[in-house]
Amino acid sequence: MAYGDGDSSFQTAGGEAGLRCLVDAFYDAMETLPQARTIRDMHPQDLTESRDELTLFLCGWLGGPKLFREKYGAIRIPVAHRHLDIGPQERDAWLLCMKVAADEQPWPQDFKDYLLEQLYVPAERSRNRSD
Repeated sequence: MAYGDGDSSFQTAGGEAGLRCLVDAFYDAMETLPQARTIRDMHPQDLTESRDELTLFLCGWLGGPKLFREKYGAIRIPVAHRHLDIGPQERDAWLLCMKVAADEQPWPQDFKDYLLEQLYVPAERSRNRSD
């Protein structure tokens, strides 16, 4: 199966456990990269819930179980982020953190490339400001 078909992406990522590793690496990058300071400041000091929400969102978004919906309800990406000031720079910082995190995962390079290309869509949908 090609990435994006059924749960192939979810399985390639290692299921929920693999996505938790990605999300942990993502937030670790957000904590340390100077380019991510602005988006880090948009998050609560304690990232426990943020880590859980992103992990569960990615599970369903990659074709796995709809765990976010089960725990938190429906997600509407623009609505969920409208209280934040997100422009192209913030979007790109988020994607940079995700790239750093993906690079640390033991996944095939073509899956990492696919994932980052696909993640541009929700990152762009979160943007509510143009510069």
